[in-house]
Amino acid sequence: MNETRRAILEAIADGPVSGPDLAASLEVSRAAVWKHVDELREAGFEIDSGPGGYELATVPEFGGEAVEYDLEAPFSVEYHDAIGSTNDRARELAVEGASDVVVLADEQTGGRGRLEREWAAPSGGIWTSVVNRPAIAPARAPLYTLAASVATARAAREAGVDARIKWPNDVVVPVGDEGDYRKLAGILTEMEGETDRVAWLVVGIGVNANIDADSLPEGATSVRDEAGDVTRRRFVQRLLEEFDALRSDLEAVVPAWRDLALTLGQRVRVDRPAGEVVGDAVDITETGALVLETDDGERATVSAGDCEHLRPV
Repeated sequence: MNETRRAILEAIADGPVSGPDLAASLEVSRAAVWKHVDELREAGFEIDSGPGGYELATVPEFGGEAVEYDLEAPFSVEYHDAIGSTNDRARELAVEGASDVVVLADEQTGGRGRLEREWAAPSGGIWTSVVNRPAIAPARAPLYTLAASVATARAAREAGVDARIKWPNDVVVPVGDEGDYRKLAGILTEMEGETDRVAWLVVGIGVNANIDADSLPEGATSVRDEAGDVTRRRFVQRLLEEFDALRSDLEAVVPAWRDLALTLGQRVRVDRPAGEVVGDAVDITETGALVLETDDGERATVSAGDCEHLRPV
């Protein structure tokens, strides 16, 4: 958000402020103040004009500048009403040198999940991708995926949803007490780097927010279905704030993930290119790999694969 517009919003949020007073405090012309106010109105901010000056009445429910307003994390937001894929756009920005940019959309027309699976991303959801340039080795990149899943689960829990995490990258809502679940959100991380460093890393997050669950694929749920509609602006803000805090303290990521994990303690099957492995999920490593105890008493560490919760034998 333009810093002058941000300053205007902060000034008029607590009551009316005259145009001349705004111009003087911001050291701009009265015409510039009028122009910025007009642009904010076009962005959906309702700003009243009265005898005492300008006053912020309401903030838009969604949109780039709406999310940036009072966001307590160092991100700029590029918003689209509809886009093919937020991850594709974020990769373009990353290649161009961008950092700390959030691509946000109301709808994705070409969304995808892991292994290029189709991802339903209708209007009303939260579809976003974050461009990062972390000073880490590639081996630690999975921590950003874990951080995103924790941040998403925490935001959902604040909204009243009993959100948990299924390894490796799904935010789910438990059903019953045997490890069954409905999928609420997914994470897709992509990166480019060299042997010893990450050049850029894009974390894509898709949340079924204000969507009817019966319009989603079988096995999915939504915030609306679990707890009612949310203010998407605030949901995204909390998600980004939590993600920023975790990426700034990677040592805190794995313990936070463990606290929210649904997979730990479950009997699981993990399909890998090298073959499937079955056992009890007992832990994750410091880089996010799943640790299984197999039926023969051995321990297997799985870095990637499709994980299926199995019913107890």
